[in-house]
Formats: sequence, C-alpha cells, structure tokens
Amino acid sequence: MVTIDPPGQVSAVRKQAGALWSRLVSLVYPPVCLGCSVIMTRHGGLCATCWSGAEFIERPYCEVLGVPFAHDQGEGTISPAAFAEPPDYHRARAVMLYGDIAASLVHRLKYNDRLDLASIMAAWMVRAGDGLVEKADVIVPIPLHRLRLLSRRYNQSAELSRALARLTGKPHGIGLLVRRRQTRQQVGLGEKARQRNVRGAFVVPDTVKADIAGKRVLLVDDVYTTGATVNAAARALKRAGVADVTVLTFARVPDP
Repeated sequence: MVTIDPPGQVSAVRKQAGALWSRLVSLVYPPVCLGCSVIMTRHGGLCATCWSGAEFIERPYCEVLGVPFAHDQGEGTISPAAFAEPPDYHRARAVMLYGDIAASLVHRLKYNDRLDLASIMAAWMVRAGDGLVEKADVIVPIPLHRLRLLSRRYNQSAELSRALARLTGKPHGIGLLVRRRQTRQQVGLGEKARQRNVRGAFVVPDTVKADIAGKRVLLVDDVYTTGATVNAAARALKRAGVADVTVLTFARVPDP
C-alpha cells in the first residue's frame, strides 16, 4: 500500500494555536541541545560545541557513494571504491559521518522513543539530498520484519521516511518493500557476514509491482555502514522494475 502524508493547508487559527502550544511546551520543557542537552534558546538545534563536533558531509564527495573527498577532484568525480565495486543503487547521500553526535541522535530515535527527532533529522536529510528528494517519485524505508517490528514497536527508518514525505509532499511507500525473512541484527557482523545476512531478505510484493515499476525511488535508512542492507534492498527494487534508486541516510560510517 502506498500512503502519502501531504503538507495540507494550515489555517491562521491553527498557526496561532501551534505558536501558543510551542510557548507552553518551552515553559515546561526548556529547549536543550540535541547532542548534549545543554540549555538552548530554541528547540531543535545543536549547541556551538556539538555543531562543531558534528562531521557534516559537504562537497566535494563521490557522486555515487557520497563519500567525502579530502580535496576537490572536479565535478562528477567517482571514488576508486565505486569503480571497483559498483553498488546496486545509483547514488547515496548522508547528512553526517557516524561519530559521537550522529550516534547519539540515531540511538535516541531508535531505542529511546525520541520520535520527535525524526522531523529534525529529516529536514537535515532533505538538505543533504541536494535536490534528489525532490526528484524522487516515492519514498521507501528499509523495512523491519514484522516480528521485529512487534518487539520494537516502530521502525526508525520508517519514521524518518514518513517525516521526509510530510516535508516534501512525496508519496510514502509503506508496503512497497517488505523484509520476507527475519535476519540477525547487523551490529557486530563483518562486511561479508552482513551481505550473507541480508541476501534475498527483501522483496517487492507482486500486488504492488505495477505501482513501482519505472519509478524513481528514494530509499531511506538511519545509518549506512557497509552498504549491505541498502544494496540488498536496491536489488529487490530493481528486480521489480524500479528505474532509479537513491539511498538517503542520516549518517554513514566513514570508509576504512
């Protein structure tokens, strides 16, 4: 099933009510830094120390893998790693390298029920996408197996993709990609073990293949580690006839 969370029309009364609610929330819950919880002047930001410590990914970077280069090597440059092992997706982008700040935000979203962080992180992801979110036809999250979803209660990748859909008005493709078997958690596995773990784990159901064939898909996850998960998901999407797959994550582990 394809769902969409459109921005919609917001009346002046609702805007005023929202502003009043924000002021009340600020009185009860003072704004704090998302990274270290130091008191701030407004909600949803990082303090100067955390901002300087966050390793945001900016150009120049590999046009395929999104890995930052130490020096500008010219427009459209592709890294040796992308040439040596071309990924199954077309391009990948991320907000920041996976360091202390990124790990803190991802961990709180994933395990501490901080779903409020999804909209803030998604706004950064739109910027990191450098126009690619706007070009997508549909936004699809990396799915959890239904048993793991029951134990976790929510899928952090789906929360990010839902926030992205709301920010951009793009269709949110829940159900276009499913995890057909329960896999081990990827944490602690090496690169080859990760690849084996997710091989054949994803599939596009026959009932929705017509909805996704020929489309440009934005594939969303929280962290890009070795690329095993997003590559397996991209293969399933391409087998279903998807024309283009862009991977967008909040953070990515630096290449060795």
